[in-house]
Amino acid sequence: MKKPLLALASHFLLMLVLVAPVHASVSVESTIGGNIYIVYNLENLDETIYNETMANDQFNSSTIPQILVKNLEMQNLARVSYDFQPNSYDNATNTIRVSFYLGGSDIISYTLNRTTMRRIYQVRTEWRKFQVNLTSSFSIDFAQYFAEPVANWKPTNYTTSEGSTHPAYYFETTNTGFLDTLSFTLILSPTATNIQAQGDTITYEVPPYFEDVFLNSPFLILVVLMVVIIVVLIYRRVR
Repeated sequence: MKKPLLALASHFLLMLVLVAPVHASVSVESTIGGNIYIVYNLENLDETIYNETMANDQFNSSTIPQILVKNLEMQNLARVSYDFQPNSYDNATNTIRVSFYLGGSDIISYTLNRTTMRRIYQVRTEWRKFQVNLTSSFSIDFAQYFAEPVANWKPTNYTTSEGSTHPAYYFETTNTGFLDTLSFTLILSPTATNIQAQGDTITYEVPPYFEDVFLNSPFLILVVLMVVIIVVLIYRRVR
């Protein structure tokens, strides 16, 4: 009789852990350039969960991008690359910081408008939807919390620590039952214009890069002709 009661009590305690709110916040910042620099901050975690999360070692800069890439491959998005950065742990505030780069043509791509000579970027954000187990009894389902299409997120401005202002999309959810607050900021190039979002895809324009101007310049043709003429002259002399 004691064993069933003990099992029932253990089950009750486990369910209590699963449903009890975790007084912590999660913030995500992704800065979009030639690739995407992504930072996850889990702040003010319960000490037990903080220690178990570090021991479980599933929420870190190498496992998270691997999860993202695997999820994207299941959506036939295979042209994806990543490069992780060192993890950061703050024992005083029980905060974990995970950062990495995500790139590849299935994530971010561009075309050149030869009429306006502006780059048109297309950025897909489906990668943000995944689930990760922090401990054996606590997980975060980003696919659920950030399910709202980016097109419905709040357009805003983001000011960096250096003082530059960037257009951005912002989303926040509260009272999740587990975490106090979850927020996500998608930060675009400071020169981005004609910004649009459809579903989970963002498009915007930026001024051309030097190579865009050079490769589409009539001077390139002139340089090629000069090189051809010099080669012909040299060839005639050596003959």
